[in-house]
Amino acid sequence: MNKILVVEDEKTLSEIISLKLQEEGFEVDNAFDGEEALQKLTTSSNLPDLVLLDILLPKVNGLEVLTKIRQDGNEKLTSIPVLIFSNFAHEEEVQKAKDLGAVDYIVKAAFSPAEIVTKVKGVLGTKSAETAPETPAA
Repeated sequence: MNKILVVEDEKTLSEIISLKLQEEGFEVDNAFDGEEALQKLTTSSNLPDLVLLDILLPKVNGLEVLTKIRQDGNEKLTSIPVLIFSNFAHEEEVQKAKDLGAVDYIVKAAFSPAEIVTKVKGVLGTKSAETAPETPAA
């Protein structure tokens, strides 16, 4: 079962997303601010397979969290795919997040829980294909 860390300070929205992901068979953990997310990511031996990360977070903003994840010395942590989930829809913000290492960007104003599930499945499917060992040709 794939584990997703949902980092969202709006608790109702976090619950909606978490329930939808759980309905689809994902294990979900939540963090409600950037500091809590970093603590979970840097101290846990059971890292998530994907992080769904808001930008506007208390204590440490999402772009700082993303930067710290990508600069960490732990290769398992730095390779976790991060989907940004934010109210910012400006092209500059989207590009900045992607430049920092986000694999995709979902705008809150136009999202549906089903879209998040589709994006999560797509990213994890791609990740699995990239890390699968090659089978020798017969």
